[in-house]
Amino acid sequence: MRMHNPPHPGEILKSLCLEPLGLTVTHAAEALGVSRKTLSSILNGRSGISPEMAVRLSIAFDTTAESWLNQQTQFDLWHAEQSRKQLRVTRLAA
Repeated sequence: MRMHNPPHPGEILKSLCLEPLGLTVTHAAEALGVSRKTLSSILNGRSGISPEMAVRLSIAFDTTAESWLNQQTQFDLWHAEQSRKQLRVTRLAA
């Protein structure tokens, strides 16, 4: 079952990983081996979690890459479903 308006994975990352550890964006970005701009973009919902970032997060926070990608997929799918009625698609059923 799909969640109603799931949070962006960046929100989860911020509230469940960075804030409890008292990490700044700069320190977390350095630990992840990415730029501050890249991490900030994810935390602010402007960018999604890529497979590579999912692996980085899984290493840094002892989670699974799949959990990060699943969050991103649920977020993306929910937003795509919101425009379902505007899509012009012809059903191709046998």
